Amino acid sequence: MSVLVLAAHPDDEVLGCGGTIARLSQEGVDVDIAILGEGITSRHANREVVDKSLLHGLRARSRNAADILGARELFCYGLPDNRFDTVPLLDVVKIIEELLQKLQPEVVYTQHGGDLNIDHVVVFRATLTATRPVQGKPVKAVYTYEVASSSEWAFQQFAPIFQPSVFVDVSATLELKVQAMQTYESEARLFPHPRSPEALRVQAVRWGSTVGLGAAEAFQLIREIRSGG
Repeated sequence: MSVLVLAAHPDDEVLGCGGTIARLSQEGVDVDIAILGEGITSRHANREVVDKSLLHGLRARSRNAADILGARELFCYGLPDNRFDTVPLLDVVKIIEELLQKLQPEVVYTQHGGDLNIDHVVVFRATLTATRPVQGKPVKAVYTYEVASSSEWAFQQFAPIFQPSVFVDVSATLELKVQAMQTYESEARLFPHPRSPEALRVQAVRWGSTVGLGAAEAFQLIREIRSGG
């Protein structure tokens, strides 16, 4: 089995399914990560004058995080941070379609469509378009993940509301998730922020407790195809 994790920003992949990536990798599954946005220029008035070394540094931290989690490959793109809604949706779809053609993943994890962050919403919509269940296509299952400080901060005001139905035991890989998140020095926060190490552990324990596990990551199943034979 091969898995593709789609993320709008550097750190979404860790926040959403870092423990699951690490677990799958340890089990011998090929997990590739694609980060579609550059992840930094929304903090500046003019994205065209941002120091390129900042972008390169963020990509290097993404590579470090992927290595910690055991991902096979990392793909980085340059969509404008927090401005995905200014990009034609077709352009985002084509990025994902090219990845699907290249990697042939059977499972895709992507952003949740009801998040506060507009980039997450665009990636969700583009993923559903790119993974249309056409005969002969590789993707058999699509899941969405939550992102701390985005999913819950929508306060269930935007559809679709995150309603997890799949839970992955990450008791053995939770600390790898926390370690990977700490590589993103510009994104990590102190407690009680949702992206703090303490809060990430609490979130995992909370989901775990709902299904009788020590720690879990939660996902919403969008579609699963079980073929005969």
